[in-house]
Amino acid sequence: MSLSVNTNAGALVALENLNNTSQQLQQAQNIVSTGLAVGNAKDNGAIWAIAQNERATISSLDAVKASLQTGQSIIDVANSAGTTVSNLLTQMEQKALASSDSSLSTASRASLNADFVALRNQITSTVQNADFNGVNLLNGTLTKITSLANSQGTSVLTTIAQNLTLGGAIVTLAATATISTSTAAGTVLTSVETSLANVDNALAQLGTASKALDTHLNFVSNLQDTLVTGVGNLVNADLAKESATLQALQTKQQLGIQALSIANSASSALLGLFR
Repeated sequence: MSLSVNTNAGALVALENLNNTSQQLQQAQNIVSTGLAVGNAKDNGAIWAIAQNERATISSLDAVKASLQTGQSIIDVANSAGTTVSNLLTQMEQKALASSDSSLSTASRASLNADFVALRNQITSTVQNADFNGVNLLNGTLTKITSLANSQGTSVLTTIAQNLTLGGAIVTLAATATISTSTAAGTVLTSVETSLANVDNALAQLGTASKALDTHLNFVSNLQDTLVTGVGNLVNADLAKESATLQALQTKQQLGIQALSIANSASSALLGLFR
């Protein structure tokens, strides 16, 4: 190879190799610092696109979980209020039965009737206040509620409302019912017994709906965890391997610098020819 002061081929080759090593080193440092083998579309467009789509699904599932949890809270409030109504009807059944006794004194029947009316009115108060976030499944304002079931919003879980207002299909007891006479008490007793059975059945349906939401919520949580793991498998780096690569490239870079230094000093040999 001829020697020239205008062109140092050895230095150019050493410089090119050093630049390549520096680029690889920068890439390895980025992987180690982020923990991602595919941090952006430039690293691997196809894998990055798949990971981004799955990340969008994972984020959407947060909204699904929130919807399911809201539905659970609405049903839980309704169940709590419905249980109170069932307990009140049980007490009213006792009052009505006692008042149906024709031998009961007028004063005693009046006392029982006062208690009965108070319990009756408490049912109305309980039903009207059984709302969560403005949603009430018991006061007849709704026929059903729906909760999101998938990240696309194309599937929902439906919960049927249970109207527990007085004089309805479930609580057949009239809003004006009293037990002021033994005859009225006997009639009301039948209505209370029917209402009690209906309320207990309605609560069973709400309980089944709540269980369905809970089961689906667990499924969505598990699905989300699985998707997170899947995305990690696609984009996460093997840090043990990358650490070894990083050390190798750092050594290679140092050797490259020395090689470039040697190549740059080669032209100085030309000075010896002119001594």
